[in-house]
Parts: sequence; C-alpha cells; structure tokens
Amino acid sequence: MDEEWFKHRLNQELESISFNKLNQLGNQAISLGLIAGHGYRSGQYEILRQGKALLMSPDEAQTYLENLIKEVGA
Repeated sequence: MDEEWFKHRLNQELESISFNKLNQLGNQAISLGLIAGHGYRSGQYEILRQGKALLMSPDEAQTYLENLIKEVGA
C-alpha cells in the first residue's frame, strides 16, 4: 500500500465524520423544532426552515446549524 492510498482513505474517513456530524446537527435541529428537514441536494446541503429551502455548502450548513442550536440554548 502506498502513501496515496492512505491519504485517500484518510480523506474518506474525514468526510464520513463530517457527514455524520452534519446529520446529527440536522436531526437535533428538527427535534428542537428549528427546521423542518435537511439533506444533500445537487451537491449542496439543503435546510428547510420557515417554508424556505436554504442551499449551502456542507461547511456553511454545519456552522448555520450550530449557531441556530446555540441561539435556542442561550
């Protein structure tokens, strides 16, 4: 096995962790009644909130959901 294979495998693992975190945040926001739904659509992340579909990158979606959940906890 070569270095490129290990890099590729590590990137896959990091993407999986990121996906799981984003999914967890989305589910938490649903359970708190903050959003109606979430998921990937056309390579972007979609969040359904207040009758609107918000499309953003997965990184932006994670930050958005973290901030939304923090506002409720504050």
